[in-house]
Amino acid sequence: MTAAQRVALQYVLLFGASGVSLPFAGLWFRAQGLSGAEIGTLLAAPMLARVVTGPLLAVWADGFRRRRTPIALLGLAMALGYGGAGLVEGFAAWAACWFLGATAAAALIPLTDVLTLRLAARDGFSFSVPRGCGSAAFVAANVGMGALLLTAPVNVIILWTALTALGAAAVAAFALPPEPVADGEVLAGLERFRGVGRLIADPVFMTAIFAVGAVQAAHAFQYGFSAILWKTQGISEAVTGQLWAFGVIVEIGLMWLFEPWRRRVGVGPWSLLMVGSAAAVLRWSAMALAPPLWLLWPLQALHALTFAATFLAGVQIVERLAPRDSQTAAQTLGSVLSAGLLIGLATAASGPLYDRFGAGGYWAMAAMAAAGLIVALPLRRRLGSALAGA
Repeated sequence: MTAAQRVALQYVLLFGASGVSLPFAGLWFRAQGLSGAEIGTLLAAPMLARVVTGPLLAVWADGFRRRRTPIALLGLAMALGYGGAGLVEGFAAWAACWFLGATAAAALIPLTDVLTLRLAARDGFSFSVPRGCGSAAFVAANVGMGALLLTAPVNVIILWTALTALGAAAVAAFALPPEPVADGEVLAGLERFRGVGRLIADPVFMTAIFAVGAVQAAHAFQYGFSAILWKTQGISEAVTGQLWAFGVIVEIGLMWLFEPWRRRVGVGPWSLLMVGSAAAVLRWSAMALAPPLWLLWPLQALHALTFAATFLAGVQIVERLAPRDSQTAAQTLGSVLSAGLLIGLATAASGPLYDRFGAGGYWAMAAMAAAGLIVALPLRRRLGSALAGA
């Protein structure tokens, strides 16, 4: 297998797990008798904690000689956390297990992204191709689990997530290329922490990742409560899986078809971020009106812009702004803000918003996306030559 195929397999397993946990975890916890506020709190806790766990895990990962080693260990922790949630009882026990699994899962994505970016630069393949394979697995997991839940008990959600995480750990340990963390000696722990500090002190870097993070975090209400909302509208779990899958299919099209063309013609990441931000304001404003099923399909298609375009813009902005020896820390900080602090706060708020306003909770997500758009507007000038061609 080529390096691109090996990392593609890793993405397939990681997103095969999240393709079930993201849309259907809320249903599983609802079946355990938890309220919307309790579900929001439980899902938000590991996201909010990423302000601490994200940088710590990034520095920890950069202490290894091979990038695949911490990926394998985190895959094992992910399997233990998610699997444990199905074996325990009570809110505190579920929260502890979910915290472990979700923390490990969130750390795996930026670590795998850094490895893939390095391999892509060395071997000449496009980063978006293996990442798109992960999106395809996300689609298959959405559709497959949605259909399975028509007849299977909800515990299959936990079983699937734990087993795919275990597979990701095995692939990382035995199949990922042995890419070194550093070209020379591995930096001491204190120096790695200083690298994180330098990034945090850079106002342009932090403004950029806030803009990206706000748009990404605006997906929180959709992730936590779309399946529950649609079920109250009479939309079955199977159709819910299809809706999620459709959004990701369009996302794959953007990664595999549009993204190579965009690079050839020189459309830069700032422009991509602006389009994604504007699409997010439109998408969540429309979702707040509890649209009928026929309108959900085009709104789900906007996922290609609200998520994929914004994600690709963020990865490229971070890669260009960060020094080579701080790539892991930089990508992790970006992930911490978007998939950690901001989405954690949004998820925690989503539970009470759902309990009180139902679909009206999407208005808060539209406002968050608008904040990201406003912050992104002056970035083109401030980033200057680092994003030449944007």
